[in-house]
Amino acid sequence: MSRPIQALIDLAAIEHNLSVVRRYAPRSRVMAVIKADAYGHGLLRAADALKRAEGFAMLEIDAAVRLREAGYRQTILLLEGFFSIEELAWIEQYHLSTVVHHHEQLAMLSAYRPRGSLNVFLKLNTGMNRLGFTLDQFPAALETLKANPAVGQITLMTHFARADESGGKESVAAQLQRFNAVAEARNLPRSLANSAAILRYPETHADWVRPGIMLYGASPFPDKTAGELDLHPAMTISSKIIAVQTLKSGEGVGYGHMFCADRPMRTGIVAGGYADGYPRHAPAGTPVLVHGRRARLIGRVSMDMLNVDLSGIEDAGVGSRVTLWGKGLPVDEVAESAGTVSYELLCALASRMQIVT
Repeated sequence: MSRPIQALIDLAAIEHNLSVVRRYAPRSRVMAVIKADAYGHGLLRAADALKRAEGFAMLEIDAAVRLREAGYRQTILLLEGFFSIEELAWIEQYHLSTVVHHHEQLAMLSAYRPRGSLNVFLKLNTGMNRLGFTLDQFPAALETLKANPAVGQITLMTHFARADESGGKESVAAQLQRFNAVAEARNLPRSLANSAAILRYPETHADWVRPGIMLYGASPFPDKTAGELDLHPAMTISSKIIAVQTLKSGEGVGYGHMFCADRPMRTGIVAGGYADGYPRHAPAGTPVLVHGRRARLIGRVSMDMLNVDLSGIEDAGVGSRVTLWGKGLPVDEVAESAGTVSYELLCALASRMQIVT
């Protein structure tokens, strides 16, 4: 028998979450972000659930090729663009779209001799200060693209730095103002909104929205739960108790005895650890579900096992189902307890994890 830990991927939840995007941005086309193996949910698996989206966005050219060879005909955008002139031949062959965000990419495009034309998303740096041309550099970059016979459709894009923060309205407004200062005079498609902006700032929706984390049922906000946003969890990590220990007062648990019992108590040892993708730094008190009832993590997470407090759950024993995050226990809550974000937990799923749908 295989280890009992598994990741249940709920494709219906992903479809539902796409419908939430449509509800918030009904006049925009959807560029579903499926980078990092669709945030750990599986590239082709997630693409099937998102097949009604008008486009897909990712980083890896090999993943984009896999989508095309699987029959997807939507716009497929490479969010970091291309890294060599040789990749432009692949982009042309598979009819991919590419972000252009620095002068070296402009130079490679100018040197490339395609048979057809390439669709480009020209990225502006409006305050994220990560990728993109500054507003001063933008006019020359745009003219270079327009003069290049290798370039077809040009879309203007940017990315918000603080749309997920409760006090981010002023920052979003400033970035939007900078973007509009150069974009409004040009009759070109635009793409600005990530998950947080889709949900909170309708003025940013424009022609394309780019939902990511919300498609997978997690909230982009620290002050708003996924449930409050009508987002359904797409990944549920569950396992089983494989042993039970009874501790005396003062006895410790696991490596380093990071937890010591202050009273007699029962603990369950769960098949699952950091080699499966559970965060090693999750502290005692991190929530889990045992038989659907809330319990807590105790002791240090090890490579293959973790310990849970079975106090008050007297019917729990070997074979009892344990939910580490997902349905009934939001991944955002586990991430907050572990001092990280849901994005990291979802993307950290280990290759040895059994996937079920």
